Amino acid sequence: MTDITDDIAEEISFQSFDDDCRLLGNLLNDILQREVGTSLVEKLERIRVLAQSGCNMRQAGILNMAELLEKQLASELSKMTLEEAFTLARAFSHYLTLMGIAETHHRVRKGGNMAQIAKSCDDIFNQLVQGGVPPEELYETVCKQEVEIVLTAHPTQINRRTLQFKHVRIAHLLDYNDRPDLSTEEREMVIEDLVREITSIWQTDELRRQKPTPVDEARAGFNIVDQSLWKAVPHYLRRVSNALKKHTGKPLPLTCTPIKFGSWMGGDRDGNPNVTAKVTKDVSLLSRWMAIDLYIREVDSLRFELSMSQCSDRLSRLAHEILEAKHENPRDNWNQSVNRSLALPTQLPARAHLPSIAENGESRHPRLDIPGADYTQSNHKDGGSSLSSTTSKNANPNIQLSGPSSVNSSASSAAISSSFGQKKLYAESQTGKSTFQKLLEPMLPQLPGIAPYRVVLGNVKDKLERSRRRLELLLEDVACDYDPLEYYETSDQLLEPLLLCYESLQSCGSGVLADGRLADLIRRVATFGMVLMKLDLRQESGRHAEALDAITQYLDMGTYSEWDEEKKLDFLTKELKGKRPLVPVSIEVHSDVKEVLDTFRIAAELGSDSLGAYVISMASNASDVLAVELLQKDARLAAIGELGKACPGGTLRVVPLFETVKDLRGAGSVIRKLLSIDWYREHIIKNHNGHQEVMVGYSDSGKDAGRFTAAWELYKAQEDVVAACNDYGIKVTLFHGRGGSIGRGGGPTYLAIQSQPPGSVMGTLRSTEQGEMVEAKFGLPQIAVRQLEIYTTAVLLATLRPPIPPREEKWRNVMEEISNISCQCYRNVVYENPEFLSYFHEATPEAELGFLNIGSRPTRRKSSIGIGHLRAIPWLFAWTQTRFVLPAWLGVGAGLKGACEKGYTEDLKAMYKEWPFFQSTIDLIEMVLGKADIPIAKHYDEVLVSQERQELGSELRSELMTAEKFVLVISGHEKLQQNNRSLRRLIENRLPFLNPLNMLQVEILKRLRRDDDNRKIRDALLITINGIAAGMKNTG
Repeated sequence: MTDITDDIAEEISFQSFDDDCRLLGNLLNDILQREVGTSLVEKLERIRVLAQSGCNMRQAGILNMAELLEKQLASELSKMTLEEAFTLARAFSHYLTLMGIAETHHRVRKGGNMAQIAKSCDDIFNQLVQGGVPPEELYETVCKQEVEIVLTAHPTQINRRTLQFKHVRIAHLLDYNDRPDLSTEEREMVIEDLVREITSIWQTDELRRQKPTPVDEARAGFNIVDQSLWKAVPHYLRRVSNALKKHTGKPLPLTCTPIKFGSWMGGDRDGNPNVTAKVTKDVSLLSRWMAIDLYIREVDSLRFELSMSQCSDRLSRLAHEILEAKHENPRDNWNQSVNRSLALPTQLPARAHLPSIAENGESRHPRLDIPGADYTQSNHKDGGSSLSSTTSKNANPNIQLSGPSSVNSSASSAAISSSFGQKKLYAESQTGKSTFQKLLEPMLPQLPGIAPYRVVLGNVKDKLERSRRRLELLLEDVACDYDPLEYYETSDQLLEPLLLCYESLQSCGSGVLADGRLADLIRRVATFGMVLMKLDLRQESGRHAEALDAITQYLDMGTYSEWDEEKKLDFLTKELKGKRPLVPVSIEVHSDVKEVLDTFRIAAELGSDSLGAYVISMASNASDVLAVELLQKDARLAAIGELGKACPGGTLRVVPLFETVKDLRGAGSVIRKLLSIDWYREHIIKNHNGHQEVMVGYSDSGKDAGRFTAAWELYKAQEDVVAACNDYGIKVTLFHGRGGSIGRGGGPTYLAIQSQPPGSVMGTLRSTEQGEMVEAKFGLPQIAVRQLEIYTTAVLLATLRPPIPPREEKWRNVMEEISNISCQCYRNVVYENPEFLSYFHEATPEAELGFLNIGSRPTRRKSSIGIGHLRAIPWLFAWTQTRFVLPAWLGVGAGLKGACEKGYTEDLKAMYKEWPFFQSTIDLIEMVLGKADIPIAKHYDEVLVSQERQELGSELRSELMTAEKFVLVISGHEKLQQNNRSLRRLIENRLPFLNPLNMLQVEILKRLRRDDDNRKIRDALLITINGIAAGMKNTG
C-alpha cells in the first residue's frame, strides 16, 4: 500500500508472503499473550474478525451487511477503556509494520530470483542496443550521466530510529530464514531471534518524546549511508559495469559513477530557525568525519586481504619511501603510534571474512560513533591534545603494536599489560612516547619481509586517522594548523595510492584481487568523496531581501525591497562587477539578518568542496538569484581578507526554486532575463561549466492549485526553462523537489522520469528523496541497489529515447481546459469556502500532529491559522490519516467531467494511450483513489464534524466518486487498480487492521477534544497515527 513499490513491481509470491505474515503475526500474538494477558488478546482478535467480516461483505458488494458490521465495530471500540484502546492501537500498528517488512522482503526475494529483472541495467541496455542505439553511444551516455539523489529531513519519517534498526534486523532474519540449507536447530534459533526482536519492539516506546535537532536529522541520513548505501553502491556499480561490458564490450571506468548523493539535512533553513550557520558547519564537518571513518574500516579489511609481496616497481618504491620516512622520523606529533603502517594485522578485521560484494552477510546494527554534543574534551589546557573518547572508541583493536614475538592470546595480552602497566603515564606523555614505542616495535632491520600493499595501505590509514582527528579538533573549535601533507583534504589525494595499488595488482596478474574489495573502495571514494554527501543550503527569497534592506539602509541608499525589478537588477549587476565588499565590517543588524550573513560566511569558508547548491525557495524574479550571488561574493571577499588565502573550492551553484503556480508560469521568463545579463551568463559559463540548475517544487504547487493543475504547470514550466536555456546555448539540470506522497509529487521514480517533457532530462537530473521515502527506498541494500538502477535506466531512456510530446496542439488545449476547471474547483473549496478551514480542523487530526515530534522545523512558515501558510506536509498528512487523501484528487473529477461533457472523451482516451505524461498523471490519481476510503472518511465526519458542516463533507465525498468515475472512463479499467492486482491485494490484506485503527482514532479524537490536557489519551492518538501511517505506507 505504498507509492513507491511500483518501481520494483515484480509480482511477489503471495503464498510465501502470507506464510511470513502468518509467522510474524503468530509470534506477535504469543508475545501479547505473555505481555497483556489472554482475555485482552481475545478481545483484539474479536475486533480483527469483525473488521475482516466487514471487508469481506464490502468486497462481495453486500453493502447493507457491511455497514451493520462496521457500526458494530465502531460500537465495540467506543466501549473500550483507554488502556484497552492503547493496547489495541499498539498491537495493530506493530502488525501493520511487520506486514510491511515482510512485503519489502518478498519484493527483494522475488527480484533476486529473476534471470533478467525489468528496468535493470541489463534489461534496458539490451533494449536500447536491440532498438538501434550504437554501443559506443550507449557507453558514452552512461559514463557521462550525472544523477544526484538529495536526501532531505522533511518531517514525514514517523518511526523512531531505534525501531527502524529493529525492523532492519527482522528483515535480515526473514532473509536468513529463507535459506533451504538451514538445519532444524538453526531454524529454531532464527525464530528465537525473531521473538527477541519483536519482544524488544513491543517493550520500546514508539513515540518520540522530544523534537529532533537538525543535527539529529543529519545523523539519520548518515545512518542510511552506513546501514545500506555503503554496501549498495559498489554492488550497483558492478551491475552497471557488467551490463556495459556485456552490451558494449567495455566496463564502467573505475572512478566513474553515474549517481551521487546530496543532502538538505542541516542545510535547509527555509522556515526552520533551528538550522543556523553553526549547525550547517557542524553537520558538514560531521559528514566528512563519517566518510573518513567508513574509509578507515575498509582500509583495515584491505590490509588484511592484500598480504602478497609481488608488486609493481612504482608501488615498491613508494613502500620503501614510507618505511624510510618512518624510520628517520619516529616521533609522531599526532599522538598516534609511529610505526602503525609497519605492524602486520594479527587478527581478522571486522567484515574481512565477508565477500567483497556481500549485501547481507552480517545482520548488524549500524555503528555510528559520531562525535556528539557531549564531545568536547577538557584536555587542551597546555596546548597538547590527547585523542578524544570518540577516537579511542574507534581505534582499531586489530592492528597490534607488538612485534613478531607477540601472539593473539589472552595470556600474552595480560603479560604485556602487566609489563608495561607502570609505564603507561610516561608512555602517553610526549617525551615518553618514542621511548615506549621502541619497546613495542622492532627496529627496521629486524622486521621480516613486509608486504608492500600493507605498508602503503597502513600509511593511508595513518593519514585517514589524522584527517579524522583534525575534523574532531575543528568540531571542538580547537585550532589545528597541521601540515596539509599529513592528512587528506580531497578525494583525489585518497584515490592516488588506491589506484596505484590497483594498477600494481593488475600488472602483476592479480586482477581478480584488484577487482574485489579494492575496486569497491575506489568506487566508494568516487561516489562519496571526502564529504559523504554534499550539503545544499536553502533559504526563502524574502530573507535575502531583508538582508539587502539592512545593508542599503545602512549605506543610506534607500530600501532595497521597495525598488522595482529593473532598479534591483541594475544595483546588483553593478555591485557584482565591482571588486570591493559591499557589507561594511562595522554594520550592526537584526539577529535574523545576521544569521543570513553568517550563513554566507560559513558557505565561503566551506566552499563548493563541501557544499552543493544554494537553493532559493519562493523564487519569482531574476533579482532573487542575483541577490544571492552578490551576498555570496561579498562573503567570499570578506573571508579572503580575514583568512589571507583563497576560499576552498568555487562559488556555490545558485538554484531558483519555483513553487507556486504563478512562479512556475514565470519560470522561463526569469531564466531568460538572467541569461540576458552579460555578467550572469559569463559567470555561468566560467564558474559552472555552462550549466544552469533550476528547481521545481511539487508540494506547494499542489497545495496552491490541486494536483492536476500542478502537474500540468510543472510540465509547461520545464518545457519553458529548457527552451530558455537552449536559446542561450546553456545546458540545464532540472532539480525535482518531489515528496513522498502523490499529492506532493511522489510516486514511482521510473514513471515520473519517463513522463517528463522531451529534452528536460539530457543525462542530468537531481531529485529529492524525503522523510519516510528515504528509509523505504534505501533502508535495505538490496532495495537500494534496485532504486539506483531504476534512476540510472530511467534517465538513460529519457536521454536516448525521450518521451513523446503531445501528438497535436488540441491535446494541449484539452489539458488547459481540464486544468482550469480543476483549479477553479479546488480553490473554490479550499480557499474560497469560508467553512472549509473549520471543517479541515474538525475532520482531521491536523492540530494534534505537532505532538509527534517528527521534525525539527515548525509546521507553518508564518504564524497564521490559514491554509496558505500551512506546510504541504501536515496538509497532506492530516488527509492521509482520514483515508480521504483529498489534496491528491480534489478538482480532478470536475476537470475530467467538464472535458468529457464538451466532447473530448475520445481525445482523452487517445491521450491516455499515447502521451506518457497524461498516462502517468491519470495512473497516479487512480493509485490514490484506490487508497481512499469513503466509508472511513464518512465516519470521521459523522462523529467529529459539527452538524452545520456535514453537508460540505457530503459534497466532497460526491466529488471523490466523480473523480473515480471519470478516471475509469479514461483509463478503460473496470475497477480501480485493475492494472496492479498485486497492489490491490496488498491493500485488502491490510484493511482488517487498518480500518479498526481509523475507527479507534475517531473515538480517541472525540475523547481528546473533551479533555485536551489528558496526555494518556494524546499518546493513544499518536499511536493510532503511527499505525495508520504504517498501513498507508506514507505520511505526507
